[in-house]
Amino acid sequence: MMGKAIDAINRENLKTDAPAFRIGDNVRVHVKIKEGDKERVQAFAGTVIARDGGASATATFTVRRVSFGVGVEKVFPVHSPFVEKIEVERSAKIRRAKLYYLRNLTGKKARLREA
Repeated sequence: MMGKAIDAINRENLKTDAPAFRIGDNVRVHVKIKEGDKERVQAFAGTVIARDGGASATATFTVRRVSFGVGVEKVFPVHSPFVEKIEVERSAKIRRAKLYYLRNLTGKKARLREA
């Protein structure tokens, strides 16, 4: 009984306008940030290196970018109300489910082939 109630809550919180993006895509994620009593939208652009959770309400994706020579990764919930929108900038042809190997590559070796 408890599982059915949780499933119903999860179903009503699913986003219907979530774009179709895959691993290897360069995306720009617009995230709502609350600072004190003010709220603003900040973009985080990078490569999707992982997706977890499938089509469930708890689905997440990991975005990686290199900022000032340091690799930065953020995990975003797909259906979070704080994720305002996800823009796909570029798609790449990949043959892996997770692109964790990009963590060890720098420069031209870290580039992905255009789809």
